[in-house]
Amino acid sequence: MSDLKTILVVGTYDTKDDELHYLSDVICGQGGAVFSMDVSVLGNPSRPTDVSKHDVAKAGGSSIQTAIDSGDENVAMQIMAKGAAAKARALSDAGRIDGVIVLGGSMGTDLALDLCAALPVGVPKYVVSTVAFSPIMPPDRMAADIQMILWAGGLYGLNSVCKASLSQAAGAVLGAARAVEAPTRQRPLIGMTSFGKTVLRYMVTLKPALEARGFEVAVFHATGMGGRAFEALAAEGAFACVFDFAPQEVSNHLFGGLSAGADRMTNAGLTGTPQIVAPGCYDLVDLVGWQPIPAHFADRPLHAHNRLLTSAVLNSDERRLVACTMCDKLETAAAPVAFLLPTQGGNEWDRPGAELHDAKGLAAFCDEITVKCPANVDLSVLDCHINDAEFCDRALEIFDAWVATGTVKSGKPNQL
Repeated sequence: MSDLKTILVVGTYDTKDDELHYLSDVICGQGGAVFSMDVSVLGNPSRPTDVSKHDVAKAGGSSIQTAIDSGDENVAMQIMAKGAAAKARALSDAGRIDGVIVLGGSMGTDLALDLCAALPVGVPKYVVSTVAFSPIMPPDRMAADIQMILWAGGLYGLNSVCKASLSQAAGAVLGAARAVEAPTRQRPLIGMTSFGKTVLRYMVTLKPALEARGFEVAVFHATGMGGRAFEALAAEGAFACVFDFAPQEVSNHLFGGLSAGADRMTNAGLTGTPQIVAPGCYDLVDLVGWQPIPAHFADRPLHAHNRLLTSAVLNSDERRLVACTMCDKLETAAAPVAFLLPTQGGNEWDRPGAELHDAKGLAAFCDEITVKCPANVDLSVLDCHINDAEFCDRALEIFDAWVATGTVKSGKPNQL
């Protein structure tokens, strides 16, 4: 990449021509360059864009006329979304763009999610949207490093309020393109899921131990969006191995909590990535703390982690369903899977005497895992808690054996 950074500017130029040109002018005024893409269907821009709407529709395997003839704005924009994602990825792979910014309302944001998801981690990707941060955003469509900016006062036409948003966005994407340190993958990457040290602590031991073995370790906060980022990278085959020790988002998805999508706990297996799995916080469902607790959790023990997040405890039957669901997901894996089952508990709050301890529920989960564990999964039943040293010892023992046999690509040969 040259010192001159080129930003791909995307939007419907038939309805947001002035706004998109203003955004481009700010980028150029700050010493950047612009490559423009029109994703309109009905109208035309005031001047030609670098990628026309016809180019976009063709890349989506269709045509503008087909989109118009559909008579359905949703169908039409999905054609454009598919094409825009394909064109953006091709431009990125060819080294022609250094970042992307997409402008839109709900229609443009829908398209933007597909486009950003098509780009690799490390390519700055900004969405300026009238619905930024809205609950309508599905976590399973969010790129791992997407950035969103609320487009205040930007539904129709330029004004001083929306210019404040657009000018900041222009500076943000250009600054990101200049400053970004993209992943180098010089060392094999380990993906690990966890929560903070108040509830799960294994990463404090495991991260430096794995780094000493020559691996890079990325720890993902499994509160919905963190799990989504983890799954997005797993789907790309980015990890040499995963330590998926906080798959609570599986429980969240089943029972209406902070979901990371229906494919949580599947993408590593689909890409043939070895997995070491454990049930950290499997017994909890994370809920939005400032909203009313759903009626079916009203009689449960609750833990208010902060004003944003409250965790509800699952009962025995629900824990059995979580166990079955995890086993079903792991059964599809195309690479080795090890399941570590700490029979004394899966989070710091469920130890005997702690506020969320439920011996009956824990026993039900452990029993169900033991009975339903699929043949392709190596189950280790451990007489310890997930935060005990014995848990980390067993995880490293399995990992080292996989490195020795070549199941996991070595980070530092012969220096374990």
